[in-house]
Amino acid sequence: MRIGYGWDSHEFKSGVPLKIGGIELPYDKGLSGHSDGDVLLHALTDALLGAVAAGDIGGYFPPSDPKWKGADSVIFLQEALKQVHRAGYTVGNVDSTLILAEPKIGPHAATIQKRVAGLLGIKPNQVGVKAKTPEGMGTDNAAIAHVAVLLVVAPKARRKPAPRKARKR
Repeated sequence: MRIGYGWDSHEFKSGVPLKIGGIELPYDKGLSGHSDGDVLLHALTDALLGAVAAGDIGGYFPPSDPKWKGADSVIFLQEALKQVHRAGYTVGNVDSTLILAEPKIGPHAATIQKRVAGLLGIKPNQVGVKAKTPEGMGTDNAAIAHVAVLLVVAPKARRKPAPRKARKR
């Protein structure tokens, strides 16, 4: 078993879509970032990579590389998942907390939960999505995500027995 933790934050910016958990949410601002600014997928990517001691998101997708400008964060998550599988693990559980003043996540939480589960190849009941408001912390113009993951050893593929050769008589 392995445990990973990741977090990310981005400020809100006008003129870009708001993506959280791979879902575009209706809001008049999005999150600034070199890629699409999806704080939840970025934190999840770091948690997965950290759980298998494979570095962090910036090591794979440096913000200095123009190739990743505006990139869909699903690409980052897929690479992290590949590293998890390569290390012999699979995702057992994800727990996340989003911290933002607006928009309210409650109406979108189940959709985000299903999307993240689908991206990870697990069931929605293995993904927790919670949201909190910053309540005077001075982060009203930002979104913050914290994610913990539990990885379990991947079951070995069942081997089919080799076909028996006919005996010569």
